[in-house]
Amino acid sequence: MSLRQNAFLLVVMTVLVAIMGAWSGDPMLAGAWRLPLGLLLLGLAYEGWITTRAHLSLTIEPGQRGILGRSESLQLSLQHRLHRDALVELAPDAPALVEVDPTVQMLLAPAAAPARTHLRITPRRLGEHVWPGMRTRIAGPLGLAWWPKRLATDFKLSVMPEILRDDSQHLGAVSSGARPRQISGAGSEVLQLRDYRSGDPQQLIDWKATARSGRLVSRDFSEDQHLEIVIAIDAGRTGALRAGDLDRFGHYANLAARFAEHAIAQDDRVGIVLFADRPLAALAPARGTGAVIRIRQLLAASKLAQAESNPLNAALRIRSLVRHRSLVVLLTDLDDATVAGQLASAARLLLPKHLPLIAGLASPEAEALRHAPAHSWLDPYEALAAQEYCARLERNVLALRALGAPAVLARPDQLERAVFDAYAGFRQRRRV
Repeated sequence: MSLRQNAFLLVVMTVLVAIMGAWSGDPMLAGAWRLPLGLLLLGLAYEGWITTRAHLSLTIEPGQRGILGRSESLQLSLQHRLHRDALVELAPDAPALVEVDPTVQMLLAPAAAPARTHLRITPRRLGEHVWPGMRTRIAGPLGLAWWPKRLATDFKLSVMPEILRDDSQHLGAVSSGARPRQISGAGSEVLQLRDYRSGDPQQLIDWKATARSGRLVSRDFSEDQHLEIVIAIDAGRTGALRAGDLDRFGHYANLAARFAEHAIAQDDRVGIVLFADRPLAALAPARGTGAVIRIRQLLAASKLAQAESNPLNAALRIRSLVRHRSLVVLLTDLDDATVAGQLASAARLLLPKHLPLIAGLASPEAEALRHAPAHSWLDPYEALAAQEYCARLERNVLALRALGAPAVLARPDQLERAVFDAYAGFRQRRRV
């Protein structure tokens, strides 16, 4: 309970009357302070009784889903059973891995209808998050006190990975993605019509075009190129390290979901492997919308493992998962020297049958520190440490490329473009 202005006025009046009674020496005035104090206590008792009959309840609109890293708005509905309007303050609470606007909201809840408001949230981890009780307090009708209440919400927020959207917030999603290469082959789509050449089989002749032109016309078909792709995601201990707005695993999961959606649109087959010290989950490559849905569901239900990652075990699982030559997109860390050694072993195991594309996150903070001007005695040492860190990352990337495994290192906001561009290049050069 917190006193309000009217209560403080009665408290001040009680003190002043008590002082006046003590100075006056009049026995009648000496006990007059009991009147304002009694009024205060009676008023507080009345307000407490009224607020217990309010039966405040808070409801969050069900069926809402969050998108990892994207700011969303939850609709809240506050109700009470009093026959008068009620003034309520709401202090937003959220699960540990969901950021929320901490601004305290003041609502005037009418007697016959719910008071509605919105709460801005930003999920930072995939999965299902149970919403905690909300801290509220209702104002007493006499203006004497705030009466605190914690309201249960009975709400669970399901956080899904990002979807493929052609907007300015996600560079490289659609604009730089792969497109089917139109070359002559034995596909099912007509590429062009041309004059008949001696030796063309009869099924290539377009009889309608021949009848219109009065000469033999043949058809060229585009060549079908259907790739098998396996996306391997590092879900080990280092995935919880923050990289910009999300942790590393969050960036990997969003990229994997969007890349799978884009590759499926190219009629490729896409599968996924989650790994830490061992493979945690796997889906064989499949084609169509159903494959995208299964991948997104697997990512949404995934959790980080508190173990060091071992890409070599993931490579063994990938070799058993796919029999034909495939593009393996390995999203993992490149900054640990021991992991770099395991990455090299994993690349050797996948090559030459498969084409591994190894992608990792660079640190914008380290890149800023390596060239930052010195303002104190400690700054040169921090700059040297940042330079060594960035140089080690670059050496690891060069070592992987020397083995024949394409490797990309990019900032969190540029990693998606780098992976999409590499995928487009592989399709155009027919490396898979």
